[in-house]
Amino acid sequence: MAQFVHKLRHMIPSMAMDIGGGLAEHRVIVIGGGVGGLACAIDLARSGMAVTLFERAPRVGGKIRQNEVAGRGIDAGPTVFTLRDVFESLFSDAGAQLRDYLTLHPLSVLARHAWPEGPSVDLFADPDRTAAAIEDFAGGDEAAGLITFLAEARRIFECLRPTFLEAPLTGPFGLAQRFGLGRWRDLAAIRPFETLWHALGRHFRDPRLLQLFGRYATYCGASPFSAPATLMLIAHVEQAGVWRIEGGMIRLAEALHSLALRLGVDIQTEVEVDTILTASGAVSGVRFRPRDGDNEIARADAVVFNGDPAALAEGLLGAEAVSAGGRQGPRSLSALTWTFAVRAPAAPLLHHTVLFSADYAAEFRALTRRNALWCDPTLYISAQDRADAPLVSGETERLMVLANAPALGPRDNLSYQEIAACRDAAFHRLRQMGVRPELAEATPILTTPRDFDAAFPATRGALYGRAVRGWSGAFRRPGSRSPIPGLYLAGGGVHPGAGLPMAAISGRLAASALIFDLASRRRWRRGAMLGGTSTPKAMTGRRALS
Repeated sequence: MAQFVHKLRHMIPSMAMDIGGGLAEHRVIVIGGGVGGLACAIDLARSGMAVTLFERAPRVGGKIRQNEVAGRGIDAGPTVFTLRDVFESLFSDAGAQLRDYLTLHPLSVLARHAWPEGPSVDLFADPDRTAAAIEDFAGGDEAAGLITFLAEARRIFECLRPTFLEAPLTGPFGLAQRFGLGRWRDLAAIRPFETLWHALGRHFRDPRLLQLFGRYATYCGASPFSAPATLMLIAHVEQAGVWRIEGGMIRLAEALHSLALRLGVDIQTEVEVDTILTASGAVSGVRFRPRDGDNEIARADAVVFNGDPAALAEGLLGAEAVSAGGRQGPRSLSALTWTFAVRAPAAPLLHHTVLFSADYAAEFRALTRRNALWCDPTLYISAQDRADAPLVSGETERLMVLANAPALGPRDNLSYQEIAACRDAAFHRLRQMGVRPELAEATPILTTPRDFDAAFPATRGALYGRAVRGWSGAFRRPGSRSPIPGLYLAGGGVHPGAGLPMAAISGRLAASALIFDLASRRRWRRGAMLGGTSTPKAMTGRRALS
């Protein structure tokens, strides 16, 4: 059953192109140029539809963004590239090759991890090297625990990828049906009723290793003390490969942009969509306003919203689309980030480095229960100019430093004093590592939850959509189809969840659902027979939408 679901997802766009004969007459609008929106637009365009993408920012990419420090751009959003095959299949299905758009370098060291006192430990792409490092760091029993942990992480991933991550959203019973009666052991193995922290305790005793692998919960803005054990699968995702993109993560956004343009997608930036329009209970188009222009209306057979569903629920795109936002639950974590450039210190940094706090439980109690910053935050450092080896001392390098922060509550709950105290603690830790922010070539650029909320409306600064808490958290995100006919959803706030590969999958799921629905509707309305293909038709200018 799992293999059938996996194959069906890839077959749906081709099936839809055949049902009813041509989809080129259909016009689709994608709101938002994040990874999910771009992936969706690419699949829709290659099916033959006329696609226009509206993006409110000056450039596409969504949370993939850069700040300029010392005259150079530095990644200030996602910094980790995994599940390369997700993007390779997106490009190959569109008749292109990812390698022609991006230069990728595999990292032999996945990340370095350090604590206030004591040695650091690295995770390697080679699991045998990681096991040896863990043994030197914490002993043979912990190294043995690593082997069983990685095996369990792999099993969870292989069970959930075809049945849930790359399949349309379903509930617990639907997931059980996809597994089938003969695979009840696999269903139990994903451990949905156990917290990540508790599950890690079956593999590790060293509290530092519990912190290290518990940190995977923060990849979707969750706490390891409340997130389900299924998030162990992230360990396998990283073990399967972490790549450095030459030129930075912004090159991924540029690659998707280029492919979409090649397929005929009409991408219009600095365009604000303020209303999703409906007629007779179904989507009919959008009202939008270009920069320095007047309101215009674009008609469409379907609309894909690539943004946080909370924006729909709060009425930011009109009262008619409110029901598509679904019920809003607790928000995921946000962050404080600092980006700056310094002369490369004699610091033991790699491309990805984590400095853990002394008390992880206290840190997450502050973040999730009190909606407050922790006085000794865990820090993630992205040293974009480093790969598997330190730079030569004295070279200029770009750094992005991130501390977890709560999303905004009903009010802006982080005061200037709290943020300043967190900054002072963070910079003190950096100095202990040999990094001196006060020697930055310009004042470090600070981004707060308030800034993230301004950039991504209705998120309250949450970077990963709805918080994943408890066994049902993964089922509570909206799926690709909204309750409004013709309105579809994509992005990190939608199934299957946060992260660049998941956002791309969400866009492809939305495209598959939309294509299938429009093609099926055409089939039943016109009595068309199976057979025939359509060729891509470029959609240029606003006149094609009027």
